[in-house]
Amino acid sequence: MSVIPGQGDAERIIRLLWRTDDDVVPTAPGPRRALSVGLIIEAAVAVADETGMAGLSMRAVGDRLGRTSMALYTYVADKAELVDLMYDHVHAELGRDRPAGPWRDRVHTWAADLTAMYLRHPWVPEVSYARAVLGPHEQAVLEDLLAALEPLALPPETLRGAAGSLHHLVRGFARTLADAERLGEPDTETWQRRADALAASAPDFAERFPLSVRLSRATGWDPDWRARIEATMRTGIDLLLDGLA
Repeated sequence: MSVIPGQGDAERIIRLLWRTDDDVVPTAPGPRRALSVGLIIEAAVAVADETGMAGLSMRAVGDRLGRTSMALYTYVADKAELVDLMYDHVHAELGRDRPAGPWRDRVHTWAADLTAMYLRHPWVPEVSYARAVLGPHEQAVLEDLLAALEPLALPPETLRGAAGSLHHLVRGFARTLADAERLGEPDTETWQRRADALAASAPDFAERFPLSVRLSRATGWDPDWRARIEATMRTGIDLLLDGLA
């Protein structure tokens, strides 16, 4: 199930996301502690990387920092606020140092970098894209994509649709890659067993689904599941870019 961002106090979370230093933004009067918003975010990201969103809690983050969960509330109001901060924080890994070059190459580089970030933090695609967090690093990722597409001089609505479609495409494929990595079992063995079972249970499969069978025979079977998924993503991106061009 997706985690919906942006559910906390709007003014407070925007101040935290756009803070210019790592000072405390307290939720209630109290003494300063040897913690900071930044340290809490980093610990929370580490917890989510290891356990997924299911294992993320204020208590788990506090344990990682050697503090009680109550000590965190001086800095972060609750888990929902923390998720917003974590989500924006990991987008900073994409950086802004992108070399100039053909616009298509720039879009593919943007997509590859975003995919790599999602794979480092498989919990990120679980944070719904239905509502923007509105943090500076999330915004920078969008800005980079818009800069790559700028040479096309697209109408505003087309540009908005292109940016949204590219984001959704990359997030979807990255989630598939992350799921495949978690399966652990070699894909070839899994598919062979299932294919044998399917042949026994549905001997008329080829007659019922001739177009699917034709496609499968034409493209063949690549045991490198990661290369196969990445190639499919590149094809999807190229089709979008062909349409935009």
